[in-house]
Amino acid sequence: MDIRIGYARCSTLGQELDSQLDALAGHGIPRDKIFSEKISTRVRVRPRFEEALRTAREVKAHAPHCRVIFTVYEMKRLGRDAAELTALADHLTAHGLVLEMLAGPLRGIYDPTGPGKLLFAFFAAMAETERENIRESTLEGLDTAACKGKHGGRPPVITDDMLHTVLRRRAAGESVEQIQPDLIIPSGKRKGQNPSVASIYRALAEHAKREAYPQAVEQAHADFAALQVGDVPGPRLTLPDRASL
Repeated sequence: MDIRIGYARCSTLGQELDSQLDALAGHGIPRDKIFSEKISTRVRVRPRFEEALRTAREVKAHAPHCRVIFTVYEMKRLGRDAAELTALADHLTAHGLVLEMLAGPLRGIYDPTGPGKLLFAFFAAMAETERENIRESTLEGLDTAACKGKHGGRPPVITDDMLHTVLRRRAAGESVEQIQPDLIIPSGKRKGQNPSVASIYRALAEHAKREAYPQAVEQAHADFAALQVGDVPGPRLTLPDRASL
């Protein structure tokens, strides 16, 4: 008999957990066995995550004949780097628990032996690399914008309301080219005009980046703000060249 404990997480209060919760519930996990929280993986103590792990261990201790499965929607909901993800997988195995992911490259039950362990370590390292690349590119974008007297990442002509409209209509099957004529810039030098298709695609790319690893973007903004403090007067912030890293 299988007993599943579910865990759902997003990094910021502005994000929603409904899609993860629905996926876990649709996988047959009762709502009272799904633990969720809105907290960044940069926070070392995640109360609901710890509670989910503790519950899984207790269930296994009381029902050793059952297979207790710790289920998450995807790998990045578990930890912030390859070392942490690998340590967590080893912790679950050591306590007789099974790890399961509903989406991503390792969808299904995680096999802690042989090729399964190697694949998990590989994709954990890839996830960490992607997070660092997003953080680095965000910092570079912020630095470039600051040099031009601008602040923030997404093109200012695309407001949150406009982006929401684009996302909703694209989900309904429309293309960016079909949506663009209906969008009106509400302020600034181009007030009353339509945003360019390129601006919309840039905004969508930034949105996808924030959705993929919001904690990386959040950390980049925090790092940039910290570096800018005390920059009066003084040399402009210059990020290291990628080739030198």
